[in-house]
Amino acid sequence: MNYNVNEKGYYGEFGGAFIPEMLYPNVEELRQNYLKVMAEPSFQEEFNQLLKDYVGRPSPLYFAKRLSEKYNTKIYLKREDLNHTGAHKINNTIGQILMAKRLGKTRIIAETGAGQHGVATATVCALMGLECIVYMGEVDIARQAPNVARMKMLGASVVPAKSGSRTLKDATNEAIRDWINNPVNTHYIIGSAIGPHPYPDMVTRFQSVISEEIKWQLKEHEGRENPDYVVACIGGGSNAAGTYYHFLHEKDVNIIAVEAAGHGVDSGESAATSVLGKEGVIHGCKTLLMQTKDGQITEPYSISAGLDYPGVGPMHAHLCKTGRAEFMAITDDDAMNAGLELCKLEGIIPAIESSHALAIFEQKSFKPDDIVVVSLSGRGDKDLQNYIDYFGF
Repeated sequence: MNYNVNEKGYYGEFGGAFIPEMLYPNVEELRQNYLKVMAEPSFQEEFNQLLKDYVGRPSPLYFAKRLSEKYNTKIYLKREDLNHTGAHKINNTIGQILMAKRLGKTRIIAETGAGQHGVATATVCALMGLECIVYMGEVDIARQAPNVARMKMLGASVVPAKSGSRTLKDATNEAIRDWINNPVNTHYIIGSAIGPHPYPDMVTRFQSVISEEIKWQLKEHEGRENPDYVVACIGGGSNAAGTYYHFLHEKDVNIIAVEAAGHGVDSGESAATSVLGKEGVIHGCKTLLMQTKDGQITEPYSISAGLDYPGVGPMHAHLCKTGRAEFMAITDDDAMNAGLELCKLEGIIPAIESSHALAIFEQKSFKPDDIVVVSLSGRGDKDLQNYIDYFGF
């Protein structure tokens, strides 16, 4: 079984490029060039240099001693929260801004939910001196105010999406509309492993630095490259895709994907796509999607702005359908408590997205000698208000 994308842009039956005719030239230009550009030594050199000197990679692989003692297993945290801008998102935006420059683009657009991808995009645009427009749902703008301020400080224009649920999917719709209207000079930096081919594959490849590092870091820590489990939270799925990438075909590595159950999978307020989703097309690709019987997209819900997406990337849909990954759904309450537990046991305040991944230890038991690597995809600065409101600090 192959878990990578094929030459037509599919992971099994998921993926492809379902796009309006107006976008065809943009997407095709990218498809024809992305692998060639990424393979150029000068591209590799610049990308790796920026990851090292600007982002601060490699991010540590940290053995969480007290957390491990509590759950009687070996838990390692891949510290993506320590990257510049506070999350894994910057790995991909650095790659895509270098891609955009090589394709001669002068204007950058992006969508953002929690604001981390918006901040990461605004950051690389400032770094490279390119115009930056970030689309963000009106609801998310309200609940992620510090990130909105950061984007503006970095010189980006933040445009509110006022349609639909006024969250991530609506921001994505607005970004796609902009791209259709400005096809020649604009590159759309998609922040997740979603969208028309080649985006899911390109984003995954830029994020695969995460699993690449895990392999040699684990070798240093434990004398072996492969953990027993790799765990990551999934909204659209870019941190997960990067965490899994080098383990996809390693049969001895179990993959756990953690979705947001919101108020509960059956509550009507959830974002657990693997359980609630059916095959459909969203934002340019065929994937698993939460929808009504007549195909209208259902509004997702999660306390975490980064996980309330109604679909999941096509690679993850394939991992789910084939059974290669085990999908778990974690409620708001369980995620918040797991986040607070990490604060108190390890002195690390995680993003609420990452807290979902940490919550699995209450629900699933591991053997004492299992090595479980969890992607700590982001830090909790942006979520302090949510934590304050939830726990009443």
